[in-house]
Amino acid sequence: MEYVQERISTLHDYAGADPSAPVEQATVVVPLAERDHGSQATAQVLRTLESVDPERVLVALRASESGVEKVTEWLESFALDLTVLWCTAPEVESLLDDHGLDGTAGKGRDVWLGLGVASSSPYVVVHDADALTYDERHVPKLLSPLADGYDFTKGYYARVENNQLYGRLFRLFYEPLVEALDSQSDAEFVDYLGSFRYALAGEFGVTGELARSIRAPRGWGLELGTLGNTFEAAGFDASAQVDLGIHEHEHRSVEGSGGLGEMCNEVAETLFHVAEEHGVDPEYDRLREAYRTHADRLVQQYAGDAAFNGFEYDPQAEREQVDTYASSIKAPGRDMRLPAWKAAPLEPKTVAQRSADALAERW
Repeated sequence: MEYVQERISTLHDYAGADPSAPVEQATVVVPLAERDHGSQATAQVLRTLESVDPERVLVALRASESGVEKVTEWLESFALDLTVLWCTAPEVESLLDDHGLDGTAGKGRDVWLGLGVASSSPYVVVHDADALTYDERHVPKLLSPLADGYDFTKGYYARVENNQLYGRLFRLFYEPLVEALDSQSDAEFVDYLGSFRYALAGEFGVTGELARSIRAPRGWGLELGTLGNTFEAAGFDASAQVDLGIHEHEHRSVEGSGGLGEMCNEVAETLFHVAEEHGVDPEYDRLREAYRTHADRLVQQYAGDAAFNGFEYDPQAEREQVDTYASSIKAPGRDMRLPAWKAAPLEPKTVAQRSADALAERW
C-alpha cells in the first residue's frame, strides 16, 4: 500500500474504491480472436460486463468465415447491448484496400477499427479479454476520471501470481529501455513514458474525441502508439493512471510465434517511431548497451523483491530474456501505423455497415 504521485495523476485504490462513473455513456471495446471463443477468461469478462451494463460493448472480432458464426452466436448469448465488428470480414478487408489501408491484420488494427466505431460515444474504454481476475469496478475506475476532466486514463496493476513475478515484457524490456532513453534524451516525451506504472497495460479509457486521434500499429505495440498521441492531446495534466489491483493474465512463452520475443520486436518498432516523432534521436548501439546496464540492475532489484516475499525467482532466466529483447533495439523500419480516424480516408460508420452487412449475409 502506498500513496505516491507521479507527474501524471495517480489514482489509488486504498480500500475497495468504487467511484461513480458515466457507464451509460460509454462503449467498451474488447478485441477478440476466434481462438478466444468459449475461453474461461473471456466468458468471465463478458459475464462481469453484464453487471457493469455500459451503453454498448463492441467486440472487435478477428475470425475466419468458417468460424465467425459460432463465435457470434456465443457472444450474443450474453445479456449485453453487444455489437460484433467483424474486422476480418472480406467486405471490410476490401473496403480498407480500396482506401489504401490494406496490410496485415492484427490486434492493433482490430482495436483501431473498434475505436473508430466506438468514438460516437462520449467515452470509450478498451481492455483485453484474457484477465482471469477481471473486476466489475475496472470499467468505472477507468471512466470516472474522464467525467472529472481528464482525457486519458490508463490502468496499472501488479502482475503477481503463484508466488512469482510476471509482466516480463514490461519489467525486463520497457522499464530499463525507457530508463536508458532518459539517459540519452531530455525530451518531455520520455518523462511521459516513464510516468506510467504499467505502460504496457491494455486497459485504458479515452474521450470519444481523443479516440479519433489515435494512430495504431497493426499488431502489437498499440499501447505505445496510444501514448504517442495522448501525450500530444492530453499531456501530463489531462492524463491519469488508475489502480486496478492485482491482475492474473493468460501467459505467453518467450520464444515462438506470438511469443514475447516477437511481441517485443513490434513494441520496440512502435516505441522508436513515436519517440523519434517527439524529438528523441537515439544512438541505437549506445542505447542497447545502456539498456543492458539498466536491465541488469533491475534484475538484481527484482531478485531482492522476490526473496523478500519468499517468491521463486531465476535471475539467469531473466537475463536470458534481456538478451532476447536487446536484439529489438535498433532503428525502426518503415512506419506502418494506421492513420488517426480524424485524418482517415473513410468514415467509421462505413466500416460498421460493411461488417453488419457481412454478418447478415452469412446467416
